[in-house]
Amino acid sequence: MLTKRIIPCLDVKDGKVVKGINFVGLKEVGDPVKLAQKYYEQGADELVFLDITATHEGRDTMIRVVRNVASSIYMPFTVGGGLKTIEDIKNVLRAGADKVSLNSAAVKDPKLIEQGARIFGNQCIVLAVDGKKRKDGTGWNVVIHGGRIDTGIDLLDWIQTAVSLGAGEILLTSMDTDGVKKGYDLEMLKAVRSVTHVPVIASGGCGSLEHFYEVFESDLADAALAASLFHYDELTIQDVKNDLKEKGIPVRL
Repeated sequence: MLTKRIIPCLDVKDGKVVKGINFVGLKEVGDPVKLAQKYYEQGADELVFLDITATHEGRDTMIRVVRNVASSIYMPFTVGGGLKTIEDIKNVLRAGADKVSLNSAAVKDPKLIEQGARIFGNQCIVLAVDGKKRKDGTGWNVVIHGGRIDTGIDLLDWIQTAVSLGAGEILLTSMDTDGVKKGYDLEMLKAVRSVTHVPVIASGGCGSLEHFYEVFESDLADAALAASLFHYDELTIQDVKNDLKEKGIPVRL
């Protein structure tokens, strides 16, 4: 089993880190540069930065924050939110990001994945997918615009399409578990794992050390992402890694 990664996530709105439950009820929790430095010092394997409002006016703010974060840490850094064009991707990478996360824009224009992978390499293109279980329980649909729009697109079909176009990694968030702290959506992760060969990052619902262990012990993800647990100092990155190592899960200490 390859080394498993622990990834804190910074959801950023108007230059500040925020957190909510099921994508709503956002509360400000801190400064992105200070939090990024904290997680770097704690031994995070990577950092994900998502501009969750990504208004046109906020674009320059985001680039400035990305630049400030990138200059203060020395670990892989993924940036997403409102990236609609190759020029947007280029600007974020120039500001210091190592990878970009594409979500709503990729659903609307799948060629963005293909072009991005061709120009910058597959390893640079992360497909961020927000999935929500269908009411009839037959599977999951892709939701976009911060969970506000159900596209009606089947989650597994979309992931397979995106990987065939060049997505090199999947950041999979369950809308049903996001912020609830009852554990990752293991059922959805298992389904995704069965249809793709690229690395999968589990996101949405982590609330304890046991939840990290569950997702890795069953090899349903290559990395686990969490936010509020780390933001509110309920756990440190080192707490998680020490616990996983004791339980036989390979991590980088």
